[in-house]
Amino acid sequence: MKKSFRLSLVFLVSIVVLFELIAVSHGGELRKNFYKKTCPLAEEIVKDITWKRVATNSTLPAKFLRMHFHDCFVRGCDGSVLLDSTANNTAEKEAVPNQSLGGFDVIDEIKRKLEATCPGVVSCADILALAARDSVSFQFNKSMWEVLTGRRDGRISRRQEAADNIPSPNFNFTTLKQSWANKSLTLHDLVVLSGGHTIGVGHCNFFSKRLYNFTGKGDADPSLNAKYAAFLRTQCRSLSDNTTVVPMDPGSVLNFDSHYYTTLKLNRGMFQSDAALMTDTQSRKLVDELVDQGTFFTEFAQSMKRMGAIEVLTGTAGEIRKKCNVVN
Repeated sequence: MKKSFRLSLVFLVSIVVLFELIAVSHGGELRKNFYKKTCPLAEEIVKDITWKRVATNSTLPAKFLRMHFHDCFVRGCDGSVLLDSTANNTAEKEAVPNQSLGGFDVIDEIKRKLEATCPGVVSCADILALAARDSVSFQFNKSMWEVLTGRRDGRISRRQEAADNIPSPNFNFTTLKQSWANKSLTLHDLVVLSGGHTIGVGHCNFFSKRLYNFTGKGDADPSLNAKYAAFLRTQCRSLSDNTTVVPMDPGSVLNFDSHYYTTLKLNRGMFQSDAALMTDTQSRKLVDELVDQGTFFTEFAQSMKRMGAIEVLTGTAGEIRKKCNVVN
């Protein structure tokens, strides 16, 4: 009896350890109110400054959502997208997908306030995750999703890694699905988080091939709504236009809502990667479901939580940067 009891105990301990390892690998060390004792006002400070800045700059929610997304897809959500290049290294900021990012000054302002309040405690990675949530939440005057905290900051930021890992707006469905799977995100997460395109703008050079030279013969993408294509050509005058920006979700560019899915169903997705979501049966079914705003908000909250846990550094890994644009 004693032997079998010991074996049972060993088995139970093994199961517990296994579950702990699984939890850690999926960002399990992140938790609610991580700074409750070490910096009680941390989340309030992030929210106050973010809301103050969004009140005078309505483009920030789209910028922070995109920045957080681009951060998490390269080395996980470790704030590496915030680092500046050095004499010996070209950072993620310099990669083509990141050259149009904005809002770094707001992150710096939040960091300065937090360092003055509780030095060396709150990571830049957590600041970015919270600012993304809080900026979108400003419109609703309430928190739109839960952000678990406890991320630490990475020390490495390489331009090539950003170019290799951030999904391209030109991806087809197969490539898109694989790039998300590489980050342990599902097709469901892909379709849900693409809904972030309901706010913000697209640069002409990321989609003008669909207007002017889709197959290399001076033609337009036949899957793109003809009226919408004609409108886009009035904005993006040529293939070489790399400065003009156009709302990704016309009529809803500043409102975080489910309108993106309505535009998809009308074949008015701006990017090739948007249109790709309508080329798969399962994906189309999800688009149909997400047209309902309540469903979209619920699912977006869950998928943001999963994205925010990609390959996070916790415990003693990484560091807590004193300034978000340079390693300590």
